[in-house]
Amino acid sequence: MAAIHPTAIVDPKAELDASVEVGPYSVIGPHVVIGAGTKVGPHVVIEGHTTIGRDNHFFQFSSIGAQPQDKKWAGEPTRLEIGDRNTIREFCTFNTGTVQDKGVTRLGNDNWISAYVHLAHDCQVGNNTIFSNNAQLAGHVEVGDWAILSGYAGVHQFCKIGAHAFVGMTTSLTQDVPPFVLVSGNPCSAHGVNIEGLKRRGYTRAQIDAVRAAYKTIYRQGLTLEEAKAALLAQEGQLTEGAEQVRQMREFLDSATRGIVR
Repeated sequence: MAAIHPTAIVDPKAELDASVEVGPYSVIGPHVVIGAGTKVGPHVVIEGHTTIGRDNHFFQFSSIGAQPQDKKWAGEPTRLEIGDRNTIREFCTFNTGTVQDKGVTRLGNDNWISAYVHLAHDCQVGNNTIFSNNAQLAGHVEVGDWAILSGYAGVHQFCKIGAHAFVGMTTSLTQDVPPFVLVSGNPCSAHGVNIEGLKRRGYTRAQIDAVRAAYKTIYRQGLTLEEAKAALLAQEGQLTEGAEQVRQMREFLDSATRGIVR
């Protein structure tokens, strides 16, 4: 039997692994599935069609799987999917998706989500990200692996944030952020490459130098995006170590839908 506090309310139709812990006064809805080793603290509400993996920790007072804050939502059974080993701190709000997009909001594995973070409908968050207190995602936002959002960063709907990018404190983000790029401010602007983050993750000097050269191509040579993509393709072909990182940046420019932060 799962370790459920007697004051918690768990719907009989919910599927909880026997090792799940549910704290006092928490509420678990009928369409919720929770994997082994996950801990749900006190006063947490988990509802909707929500699937949660292994070894997650939900701290007190979070609202997980509530209906999307979207007037177009008409009661469709959209979903929220959360992976493994995530830490979700106090007062977080994660909503389900909408049928106008993917129909599912996703949070991957090994993410550190601080207090008061909001993941709106249809957001797609990768693995190993860090969201500091009060970071807020509007609907349909995509966040790549290892990205960091500082405190009070706000992201406009449909924006994309590339892998290993860094978004500074109180930033108002209305355009896409390429991989590895550090941005901040209001209005937002680019301020170089997240070099410290890449060093911590074991990137070599040659890989970091390739990323820095690609950054200069995009931001320092006065090129249009099409010209920058062509230049990056040429750089990629000349590299052995670092070619993969340049390819990531070039392909991100192809996928950007709101223009990139300049």
